[in-house]
Amino acid sequence: MNKSIEIIRNPRLNLLKFVNDLSIDQLNMIPNGFVNNIMWNLGHMISAQQDFFETFKSGSKPERLYTADDLKNIEELFTSTLDQLEADMENNIFVKYTPVTTRYGVELNGIEDAIKFLPFHEGLHLGYIFALRRAVLAS
Repeated sequence: MNKSIEIIRNPRLNLLKFVNDLSIDQLNMIPNGFVNNIMWNLGHMISAQQDFFETFKSGSKPERLYTADDLKNIEELFTSTLDQLEADMENNIFVKYTPVTTRYGVELNGIEDAIKFLPFHEGLHLGYIFALRRAVLAS
């Protein structure tokens, strides 16, 4: 297994365990002072890696209540997208990578830069999820 992918995979798996005891209603709750919920943050973490979900892109907000099926899909994508990324890297499909500058001012000039950026980005959302969980449980 690619070490960079492992560094992303293990926290994702632990994060799923961290929110496993919350109900769908709790995962959908937007506490006072927040603009998103736990489900949106989970979905956004995947969309930042591979743009699957228009509803989870940067700057978006939950437009509906998410379901148990949505959660199951996100849980599956939490690991399958990393499996696909690893396979794509091994097959060198990222020959043409369009450079992008993130909203944090980080310039990503290739797939290696993008993979290095993922733990930072996911760490931000992990922090949001921890704060949301505390607020949800306090409600």
